This record gives sequence, structure tokens and C-alpha cells, in this order.
Amino acid sequence: MKNNKHGKDGFTFVEIMIVVAIIGLLAAIAIPNYAKCRERAYQATCINNLQKIDGAIHAWSLDMRKDEQQPVAYSDIRAYLRGAVACPSGGTSFEDSYTISTVEAPPVCQRKPVTHKLAD
Repeated sequence: MKNNKHGKDGFTFVEIMIVVAIIGLLAAIAIPNYAKCRERAYQATCINNLQKIDGAIHAWSLDMRKDEQQPVAYSDIRAYLRGAVACPSGGTSFEDSYTISTVEAPPVCQRKPVTHKLAD
């Protein structure tokens, strides 16, 4: 039995270009959404870090019997934080990510202070 095929197997250039156009369209839709999701995740992680820092400051102030105007430094609260804390939006350490001043003042993100902040 012979198999009589008269056409060539494979895809035409037009078919390949349609597939490439569809992939490009899907990428154009997905990439901006991915960037927004990543930024929201960074923001949520940073706010969580700010809450941990605030809790560490208050725990330190209670243990050391400090009042609200007492200045606080990272070296004071380091033992109250579990693990390293850095802003995911480009921070590499506590010192280049967050600023703390007194017991009553909330910690501030140095990287994105407008969007990465504790609720008032």
C-alpha cells in the first residue's frame, strides 16, 4: 500500500506569524499585570516588616521600661526581630530600608515611604 501525499508537511509562514501575534498579545496583557502584582506583594511584605519592627519597638520599651519619647536604635530592637528585615523594593539591610526614631513614632520605609507605610 502506497501513501500518496501531494502536499508538504509543516506550517506556513502565515500560520506561524498568527501564533507569534497571539503570543505577543498575551504577553502585552500579562506583563503589566505581573508588574502590578509584584509591586503589591512588595508593599504587603514591607508593611508586614513595619508591623514587626513596631512590635519589636514596643516589646523593647516595655521590657526596658522606656517612655514614649525615648529614642530607639536598631541595636536596641535587633534581639526582638526574628531574622533580617529589609524592604523588598531594593533594600539590602535594616539600615538602608527603615528609619526608627522614638518609641511612639512609627517606623518608616526609606525606599517607598508614600506607599509602604503603616495605617494611621
